[in-house]
Amino acid sequence: MELPFYLTFKEFESHYYDTLEQWFEKYHNASEIDYLKALADLYSPYLYYSFADDKLLADASMEIKDCFLPYHEKIGISFCTNCENEKHFKAKGMNHIFEWKTITMMEYAQHILDKINRYLLKNDSVLDRNKTILDYINDCEVVTAREGAGYCVNYNRHQAAVPFLKTYLPCYGQTVDIAVYRDFIFSVVQIAEYIDKKLKSVQAFEYTVYAKLKSEAKFKVQMSHQFLTICN
Repeated sequence: MELPFYLTFKEFESHYYDTLEQWFEKYHNASEIDYLKALADLYSPYLYYSFADDKLLADASMEIKDCFLPYHEKIGISFCTNCENEKHFKAKGMNHIFEWKTITMMEYAQHILDKINRYLLKNDSVLDRNKTILDYINDCEVVTAREGAGYCVNYNRHQAAVPFLKTYLPCYGQTVDIAVYRDFIFSVVQIAEYIDKKLKSVQAFEYTVYAKLKSEAKFKVQMSHQFLTICN
C-alpha cells in the first residue's frame, strides 16, 4: 500500500486513523506498529538528529549532480585548445563532468517541474489532454533528460523524492508554492514526534524516528573518526 504523504501536521493527524483503517484492510495480519514503522520510513528522510540539541530537526534536502560540459563554462563558451577543427571536436564528443551539490527539496521540485513543463511544451501536439504534471513526475525519460549543463537527475535517487513531489507539485503551472514548502518544514518535526509518541506508547522505542536517526548520526561520526585515524 502506498501511504499518502502529507505536507502539514494538521492533515497528517486528521487522516491518521482513516489511513490506518485502510492499512488493516490491505494487510490483515499487520499491526499498528507496522503502520508506524512505514510512516517513520516515509518521513525520516526529511529530518536529521542534532547532537547539540538532542532532538530531531528538519532537513529537506537532496544531493544531486551539478553537471557541466568540458570546455564550456557556466556562462559562455571557452576555447577548446585540444580541438584542431570542428570535425575533430564532434568526433571526440562531450561527456558531462559533474560535482555534487546539496539543494533543498523545494529547489529540486522546481527543477523537476521545469523539466516536465519543457517536455510538455516540446511535445504539445501529441499530449494526452487528460494528463497533468503529476502524471510525468516519475517518467524516467522526462526527469532524466539532459539539456546541456545543469542538474543531472539520477532516477534511482529520484524515487525517494516521489512521495513528496506527488503531494507538493501543482497539477498545472510553472512554479512551486513557497508558503506550502515552509509549512512542510515546520510540520515534519511535529509529524515525526507524533509517530514517535505512538511508538513509545506501545514500548516500541527502537522503531522511533528519533532512535533511527540518532543511531545513523552516531554511525556517521564513528566512520568519520575511523577514517581520520587511518589517514593519520
